[in-house]
Amino acid sequence: MKILLIYPYFLEDRVHEEEISVVPMGVYYVGAVLKENNYDVEILNWHKVNKTSCDVIKETLITKKPDVIGFSIMHANRWGGIEIAGIAKQLDPKVKIVFGGIGATFLWKHLLKHFKEIDYAVIGEGEYTFLNLIKCIEKHNYKKIKDIKGIAYRKKGKVVKTKPAEIIHNLDKLPIPAKYFNYQHVSLTRGCPGNCTFCGSPQFWGHKVRFHSPDYFVNQIELLFKKGITFFYFSDDTFTLKKNIVIEICKKILDRGLKIVWAAISRVNYVNDEVLYWMRKAGCIQISYGVESGSEKIRKILNKNIKTDQIKKAFALTPRYGIMARAYFIYGCPGESRDTIQDTIDLIHEIKPLSIIFYILDIFPGTALYSDFKKRCKITDDIWLKRIEDIIYFQSDPDLSQDMILAFGQKLRSNYYENLAGFADDIEVIDDKELYELHADFFSRLGMTFDYGDYANIEAIKDKDRVAERLYKKSLDYHPDHRAFLGLGIIKQKKEKYIQSAKILSEGVEHFPESEQLNMCLGISYINLREYNKALPYFLKFKDSKEANYYITACNEALGISNT
Repeated sequence: MKILLIYPYFLEDRVHEEEISVVPMGVYYVGAVLKENNYDVEILNWHKVNKTSCDVIKETLITKKPDVIGFSIMHANRWGGIEIAGIAKQLDPKVKIVFGGIGATFLWKHLLKHFKEIDYAVIGEGEYTFLNLIKCIEKHNYKKIKDIKGIAYRKKGKVVKTKPAEIIHNLDKLPIPAKYFNYQHVSLTRGCPGNCTFCGSPQFWGHKVRFHSPDYFVNQIELLFKKGITFFYFSDDTFTLKKNIVIEICKKILDRGLKIVWAAISRVNYVNDEVLYWMRKAGCIQISYGVESGSEKIRKILNKNIKTDQIKKAFALTPRYGIMARAYFIYGCPGESRDTIQDTIDLIHEIKPLSIIFYILDIFPGTALYSDFKKRCKITDDIWLKRIEDIIYFQSDPDLSQDMILAFGQKLRSNYYENLAGFADDIEVIDDKELYELHADFFSRLGMTFDYGDYANIEAIKDKDRVAERLYKKSLDYHPDHRAFLGLGIIKQKKEKYIQSAKILSEGVEHFPESEQLNMCLGISYINLREYNKALPYFLKFKDSKEANYYITACNEALGISNT
């Protein structure tokens, strides 16, 4: 029996595509449970496939001949799932189509009522529900479908839902997906203690947070690390909820010698000095915090139960340990005005985040905002028959307009980027010799974002080279750092200061003699100084490289040496 698990494409492109372009973690758990039960299952990330790729979709489905296709549905990719399901049914009317995930959980009745290509919806936590459904389909035992908890389907033309499935109380009983799949997003918990009006997580997972054990979590990372994966996203809603567990995880990562780098998500009221220290030691380079607004009034409306003092404290502490503090802000909220936007700008100036993601407030099924929206506007779930990904809040609020919200967004972004260089200049890290090497890494990473990373092409940020140069120098004040030597050397080259560039890069090569990048850049500096005899040895170290051979030839010609 062949099973495909597909993460379908979205209707619209995203500014921050990295936020939604990866297969949700739950899909890998579903796949692992199926693998443990000896099913032939394959996961396809079709986020970048779209309706114009019909040939690719058809060819893949014809080649793989699935008996069942499970789709991971958020909300914004439901049309992608519907369209792929339609193609699959055209090719093989017998194939069974199952929708799961948060989108199917909150719109199961709508989807099954209007889209005949969908056979089943898995509601809520799907690992064992989907397995039980597969077993019934495999045996053609459709009379038993009604006994499977946590699904919806059509019976005699009517949409019916079975009893809710029990949650998985002991998450460690789930097989570790890393035995079978490669991925970078990992999760310690399921659930969130918050109850924000714009978020569907509490209703999907429940308010009680469930934890994997530290050993399970680190074992998963170790399996992936041994496959060559060194960068991770810890995707929990609030990774630092239990500080003792976080510290134990960090110590295990260090004890096992897992040289990894990772980013996490937390709440501003769940971090302190001790947990930040251990997170940084274990490889954490970024923590994202949901701030949402600088206006306490707006945060109260959104039921974001955090205080301004807590926000300020978290954003003061986090960079002191060499961890980038990223802020999520939402605008276009109920009660939004010029004054509340100014409150947000004022708070940004106080907390000086080194990265911000700005969102316009969206309304999605499964949230308190959506329930309120349906009552206010007297609409039903049939609104999702439109080819839309989401519902933007301001469209339902007579006190807000599109022009006003777009202007608010422009003001927020412009002000932030105009002041970001100053925020970077103001960073102070804790004076702890054990962290010096990590501080060097922190400053060089930040320098890179201005030099040739995320901020390099943003015109509103002025003096990017100056900011990057200062950060690279600050990095080297703490410890020799490969990225800082290279970045500084290239900046000096761009300014045609080749003597200075050669000096910096020479020091870098002393510390990192096997670095091809540093050796090549140093050789190029000497070529620009017409010191070909000095340049040549640095290229000869990498004579198997095509690029190095180009420069070897150039040096030999300049020195009158035959290249034969």
